[in-house]
Amino acid sequence: MKPLHKILLAILSGLLLSPAFFQWGTGFIMFIALIPLLLIEHEHSLKKEKNRTKNLFWYPVIAFVIFNILTIWWVWNSHWMGVIIGVPLNTIVMTLPFMAFHYVKRNLGPRLGYFSLIVFWVAIEYLYLNVQINFPWLLLGNAFANDVAFIQWYEVTGVFGGSAWILILNILIVQLWISFRKNRSFQSSKGKISWILAFLIIPVLISLFRFYTYEEEKRPYECVVLQPNIDPYMKFVDMPQAEQTAYLLDIARASVSSETDYIIAPETFISNGAWHATLDHQSDVLKLEGFLEEFPKAKLVIGAMTYKRYAPGDSLSKTAKPLRKDGSYYDSYNTAIQLDSTHKIPMYHKSRLVTGAEWMPSLKKFKWLQKLSVDLGGITRSHGMQENRDVFISPQDGLKVGPVICWESIFGEYVTKYVKDAGANLIFIITNDGWWKDTPGHRQHNSFAHLRAIETRRSIARSANTGISCLIDQRGVETESIGWWERGAITGTLNASSHLTFYTKHGDYLARISMFLSVLMILFAFVKKKVE
Repeated sequence: MKPLHKILLAILSGLLLSPAFFQWGTGFIMFIALIPLLLIEHEHSLKKEKNRTKNLFWYPVIAFVIFNILTIWWVWNSHWMGVIIGVPLNTIVMTLPFMAFHYVKRNLGPRLGYFSLIVFWVAIEYLYLNVQINFPWLLLGNAFANDVAFIQWYEVTGVFGGSAWILILNILIVQLWISFRKNRSFQSSKGKISWILAFLIIPVLISLFRFYTYEEEKRPYECVVLQPNIDPYMKFVDMPQAEQTAYLLDIARASVSSETDYIIAPETFISNGAWHATLDHQSDVLKLEGFLEEFPKAKLVIGAMTYKRYAPGDSLSKTAKPLRKDGSYYDSYNTAIQLDSTHKIPMYHKSRLVTGAEWMPSLKKFKWLQKLSVDLGGITRSHGMQENRDVFISPQDGLKVGPVICWESIFGEYVTKYVKDAGANLIFIITNDGWWKDTPGHRQHNSFAHLRAIETRRSIARSANTGISCLIDQRGVETESIGWWERGAITGTLNASSHLTFYTKHGDYLARISMFLSVLMILFAFVKKKVE
C-alpha cells in the first residue's frame, strides 16, 4: 500500500468518526469508522521487518486530528487556547492505545493484539476521565447519545460498554474484510459473519425490548425549568444582577403554580457575590424567597457564585486566595443552592471543574498559567471544591435531588455518586452553554445528559442559561425542551426513583478491568520480545 493511500485512509477514518457527535448523526457509523486505520495497521504488520513501528505513528495522528477538529472546533468561541491545547491532547490520548495495540499485536499475534486494542482504549479513556487535565468529550461510547433506544444496556455497562461495542465490531468487520481479500469468498468466513451479526443484533434487540417495556415507578413531581437566555458574555459584567433576577421572576410567574414541586434555574445565575456568612441576606436571594412565599410547596434549585472568607489564622484550602493585606483569604465556588419554605439554604459546590476556565493546575508553581486562564464565570483562578456529592432534601416529603453542575454531567461514574452515595431520586443539571454560541457544543453537551438518565435510571431536569433546557425521562428520552436563544420555561412531570442500576452500584468496572488487563498485556508483550 502506497503512503498516499494510507494517508487517504487515515483521513477517511477521521471523517467517519465525527458525524455521530452531531445532532443529525448516529453512533452506528462508528462501527466502520476505525476500519481504514485498522487496514493501515494490518498492511504495516504484514511487512514488520521493513515497516518500523514509528512509521505507523503519523497515520492515527492524522485521523484523530481530523476527528477532533471537526467535532470540537466550537471550543474556539470561548477561548482559542481550548482548541490549541484540546486537539493535540485528545489526539495523543487516542493515538496511545492504537500504538500500544500495534506493539502487542506485533509481539503476541493478531488474536491478543486485537483484544488489546479494546482494553487499551477503554483503559485510556478511563484514565483521561480521572486525571487533572482532561477534555473527555469524545469518549467513543458518547457517540450513541442520539440513539438512546439502542443503548438501554448502559444501565449495566455505562458509556464504556459503548466504547467496547464500537471497537469489537470494527475489529470483527476488518477481520472479515481481510479474510475475504485472502480467500475471495465469504463462504469460508461464515463464522466471522455470524459473530458480526451477533454483536450487532443481540445488544440492539435487548435494548429495544428494554426501551419499549420499561415502566417508571409512578412518583410524579411537577417541575418548571427556567431558561432566562442571558448572553453569558454580558451577564457577569454588563447586566446588573437585579435586572437578571427580574427576567427570571417574570418567566417563573408565567409558569409556576400551586402544584409546582420544583423550579430549576441555571448555573451561576446569582453572580454578584454571595458570601456564605450572609447568603440568607443577599438581596437577590431575598427576592427569590419572596416569590416562593406565594408557592410554599415549591423548591427552587439555582446556581450562584459564592464566596467563603477565611479570617487570619484559619486553616486554608489549597485554592484559597488572598483577600486583604491583614492576612485574610477567601475561596470562590460555583455553587448550587436550594431555596424553600424552611429558609435554610443548603449548598453544593461544583467539584469537577473545567481546566483553564474554573481550575488551573499548580498555580503556586506555575503562576504564568494564570495568564492563559479563561474568564468563564467571573474568575481567573481556581474555584474551591468539596469532597463528597450532596443532595437537596425536600422539606415536605424528604425527596432527594442531585444538583449536577454543567461539566460534571460528562462524567458517568461521578454522577452515580449522587445516587449511590447520597440517595438522589431525581437529577437536576444546571448549566450555561452559551459560551460556545450557536454551535454543536451545546447540543453535544445536552445529548450526554441522555446517557446519565439511562445509566442511573433517574429522570433529569436540565436548565441552561442559554443552550437547551429540557426534561428527560428514565429511558433517556427528552419529553420537553427549549432550544437555543429562547427565553421561557417548560413545565412537566418527572417520576422519582429509588432503584439502583448495576452501573450505579459498580461504576466503571469495565474500565478498571481494562486497566488491569492492559498492564498484564504490556508486560507480557515486553517480556516475550526480550526473550526472543
